[in-house]
Parts: sequence; C-alpha cells; structure tokens
Amino acid sequence: MNLEKAIEFMKQKHGNQKRKQGTPYYTHPLAVAELLKSKGFSEEYQLAGLFHDLIEDTNATYEEIIALSNENVAEAVRLVSKTDGYVMTEYIGNIKENDMARMVKIADRIHNLSESPAANRKFQERYIKETKEWFVDLAKGTVFEGDLNSALENLIRVYESEGIDR
Repeated sequence: MNLEKAIEFMKQKHGNQKRKQGTPYYTHPLAVAELLKSKGFSEEYQLAGLFHDLIEDTNATYEEIIALSNENVAEAVRLVSKTDGYVMTEYIGNIKENDMARMVKIADRIHNLSESPAANRKFQERYIKETKEWFVDLAKGTVFEGDLNSALENLIRVYESEGIDR
C-alpha cells in the first residue's frame, strides 16, 4: 500500500472528527507517522502510525487495515487500541511485546504531550501522572526516550506556571 492511499483512507475514516483544540483529527495520526519517519522507521511503522486510532475511534475494522497494509500493521494497531474495560497493566504489557506497537504508542504519546498545554489543568495533571507511571518506562532505551522526557518536562513547566484553571 502506498502512503498516499493510506492517508486518504485514514482521513476519510476520521471524517469530521476534531481534536480538543479544534483542529481536524487526522492531523494527529499524520504527526505520529511523521515522528516515526523522522526516526528512520519503515513504511510499515508509519502505516501503523497513520492507522493507530482507527479501530478505537472510527468504524474501520481490523480486516480493512489488513487489506490496506498487512497483518503486522493490523496487529500493532489492534494492540494500541483501547477497548471497553481495558486494564492499563495488561494494555501496556501487550504493547511492550510488539516493537511496532511500542514505537507507535510512544510517538502517539509524544504528540499528545506536545498538544496538552492547550488542554485544561485537570487533563494536564492526569496526563503528566499517566505518562510518568506508564510511558517513561515504555520509552526507556528507545530512540524516543529523550523526546518523550522533553515533551513531559515541557508540559510540567506549563502546568506549574499556570496557577489558574482555564
């Protein structure tokens, strides 16, 4: 599958969804794929980055993702997709076992951290705590370790400098 077709499919599936700050949702998976590309990851990893929220947030199916990519990509997307009643320990544990899922999830977290200064303080607080608890360890020893730590430190600085709720 070429990346242009994958981007069109992803954009179509995300449709008119918006991010918290009002931007088109599809800009997030594009940014995640770009982060993976910037670190030298293959087109497969980039496809998983483009597709990472499709199962969780759209009507896209596992089968459609296989048809548009391959089983490796679809499995990584399945692993990073949260399901009703998921248990974080199991969720992160399963991601750790699949390098593609791990790299996609870390890139996803880095991009989300970079956009979190625009969120409310309660969200920022939860995101800081969750990142420290689960994602710092997940990124340890990877090409993303420094990027994740920097994005987290930046969000902490923003959080600490804002003394009032927005």
